[in-house]
Amino acid sequence: MKNTALTNKHVALGAKMVPFAGYNMPVSYTGLNDEHLTVRNSVGMFDVSHMGEFIFKGENALDLIQRVTSNDASVLVDGKVQYSCLPNEKGGIVDDLLVYRIDSKTYMLVVNASNIEKDWNWISKFNTKGVEMHNISEQTSLLAIQGPKALAVLQKLTAINLSEIPYYAFKKGKFSDIDNVLISNTGYTGAGGFEVYFENQYAEKIWDAILEAGKEFEIKPIGLGARDTLRLEMGFCLYGNDIDDHTSPIEAGLGWITKFTKEFTNSKELLLMKEKGVAKKLVGFEMIDKGIPRHDYEIIDSQGKTIGKVTSGTQAPSLQKGIGMGYLDHAFAKTDAEIFIKIRDKAIKAKVVKTPFYKG
Repeated sequence: MKNTALTNKHVALGAKMVPFAGYNMPVSYTGLNDEHLTVRNSVGMFDVSHMGEFIFKGENALDLIQRVTSNDASVLVDGKVQYSCLPNEKGGIVDDLLVYRIDSKTYMLVVNASNIEKDWNWISKFNTKGVEMHNISEQTSLLAIQGPKALAVLQKLTAINLSEIPYYAFKKGKFSDIDNVLISNTGYTGAGGFEVYFENQYAEKIWDAILEAGKEFEIKPIGLGARDTLRLEMGFCLYGNDIDDHTSPIEAGLGWITKFTKEFTNSKELLLMKEKGVAKKLVGFEMIDKGIPRHDYEIIDSQGKTIGKVTSGTQAPSLQKGIGMGYLDHAFAKTDAEIFIKIRDKAIKAKVVKTPFYKG
């Protein structure tokens, strides 16, 4: 089990630690509901240093990214970020990821912790034009400071004007007296905020500085449990639950990051899928009757016939109701369609809704 550079901090703060993607990670500190609402209403800080970071350099760096990712990275300019995915050759998804353009010949890819080795090996297969690839995951720490007060907290620690960094953009500079820190207006909570990348050796110093700067806003460290409920309230996909090697970006509602203005892995087949339509579709649903949907629960129709499966589900702390996502037969994947979730052999009524569930 790997540790992040901040594991000792989490243990000292009394976090409940669990194995996650090969890392020893904090799942909660004060309780999921409290942490969730802290981020929605004020500010919280997540250690997400388990995520993977790759640097690609050279004349052909963009060409490689274009060949392996579904989105069109050619539209990126320096300081911009793009959400994308790595399609496989069978219609599924190797991983979803972020692409950062540092400059015209330098890019950073941020991938899911459980897929670091898998993604590295996959992309390496396509590196036929000598792109310099560096896996900096083990040397890099990443903190996500999320919530409406995140900007006010972080602004105390840098001269960079954070209000001038648009959504899905970043700047590099001095932060907490440390050079070359990357500050990105991104996150996985829908609550606003930033993600901060730096070398492991500065992790404890930066962690302490942010907690000190956030005292007036009652900042709290937040675990992976609340990260999951926050992202689900926004309808954000989680790799391994809502998308995987067997789900296509078209089925998953990720057509908006699948650009057919270029050729990429399996693009011809995915285009056919888009044109012909798909048999199943990822949808959001909310419970009408009382019940909490969970991963892998069956979705059935009024006659008891199986029409799909829950991929993610929870009792939403901001909404006080059960919500979830799942793949449904196309005929039922319409807004307001009545469906039932099979919970302990009972059919519990729900309806299909548009995401995000949480409208802010």
